[in-house]
Formats: sequence, C-alpha cells, structure tokens
Amino acid sequence: MKTFIVDDERLARSELKRLLKNFSAIEIIGEAANADEAIEKIETARPDLLFLDIQMPGRDGFELLESLIYVPRVIFTTAFDEYALKAFEFNALDYLLKPVEPKRLAAAIGKVENHRREEEAEEEKNNRLKLPLLGEADQVFVKDGERCWFVKLRDVRLLESEGNYTRLYFDKNKPLILRSLNYLEARLDEKTFFRASRKHIINLRWIESIEPGFDGRLDVKLSDAPEIEMSRRQSQKFKELMSI
Repeated sequence: MKTFIVDDERLARSELKRLLKNFSAIEIIGEAANADEAIEKIETARPDLLFLDIQMPGRDGFELLESLIYVPRVIFTTAFDEYALKAFEFNALDYLLKPVEPKRLAAAIGKVENHRREEEAEEEKNNRLKLPLLGEADQVFVKDGERCWFVKLRDVRLLESEGNYTRLYFDKNKPLILRSLNYLEARLDEKTFFRASRKHIINLRWIESIEPGFDGRLDVKLSDAPEIEMSRRQSQKFKELMSI
C-alpha cells in the first residue's frame, strides 16, 4: 500500500517510518510537515493510506482532510486522546496515540488491509454486475431487526454513514442498512442526491433552508431530518451546482 505521512514533528515521522519498515505491505511514498505542504503532494501521489497528525501549525488534520479532493484511507496519530470521537466521525480506520506502540500499529494496519480487501471485493462485484443507477422513483427493500419497509428513494431525506453501515432517514424512520455510504453514492442519481460531507448524502428535494455557516461552510436544514453542516469543499461544489 502506498503510504504517506503528515506530522509536524520530524522525529515522530522518523520513528513512524522506522516502525513501518517491519510491514512488507507498506510502501512509504512521501511525507509532509504541515497541511499546506501535504495537500498538493497527496493529490499528486494518491496514496492508499495516510498517517495523519491532528494538531499541527496552521490547518489541523481535520481541516486537511476537508481540503482534499482525493481522500485515502486514514489512520490518525496524535499525542492527545480527546480527538478520538471526532476522528471516527471522519471515518478514520484507526486512532493511534504517540508514542506509537508496535502492537497497536500492527492492529491498525490489519484493519486497513481488511478494509481494502472488502472494498476491492465490493468493487469487483459491482463491476461484474454493472449495476444501474437508482433514481428517485425506484423502490428499495430495507430491513432493520424485525421491521421491514419498501421505500421509494424520493422519500429518503438523508443517508448518514456509520462505519460500514448507513442510516436512512425517511418518514419518521431511521433504520441502519449494511451498505457503506460510498457504495450507495455510486448507485444514486446525482441529480437528486448530493454528497454533503464525508458522513452525509442529502436528497436535494427535501432541503428546507440553507444558511451560511463557519469558514465558508453551508448549514442545510432538511424536512424531518437532522441539520447538516456541509464540508467546505462540498459547500463550494454545491454553490456551483446551484449557481449561488
């Protein structure tokens, strides 16, 4: 796996590179000391895996991810544990505390390899089946525990990622389905559904209001669904799409 490291501490980068030499699957293709330096390199090199510090001068690790168009798999590395919950909101595969322990690093890389195998198997299956796009008039079957629904996609207000699952919001229901948000995004018609952030896809027809938020982001209110803060990058894309 092509691997890139972003950390403002030179010694931390050196130590991580030393530890990663023990993993034959890892190929370190670059490093950076801050977000501004990393963005162009990541977009150009397109690594499979990113080891990313959170607290750095200038933009932090979360802001770096929001600035990227191409986003690899991410393992956060940090000296502080208070960011763990937010890290997983960004769909990080793992969260390592410094100094990084070899056993924890091995477990994290194992997660990445499993995740990669699952994605490749899903992609191969989709390519084999050549699945068509689903439009708003299409109906899907949803099962959550003992409850089942036949749901028209036009009625789905919001799709929210929860790891390998996705929560669907329709009517007053919000069941989980065993499909990743990325898989569903590839199947949904972009004329109706818009990827608002790493965690959310919104149905454009259910937007009630849009307000300017912090740092160029947009806050979107949907009918009968939680308010969504678009990422900075997707906010700009949305403004261009809607000519606003």
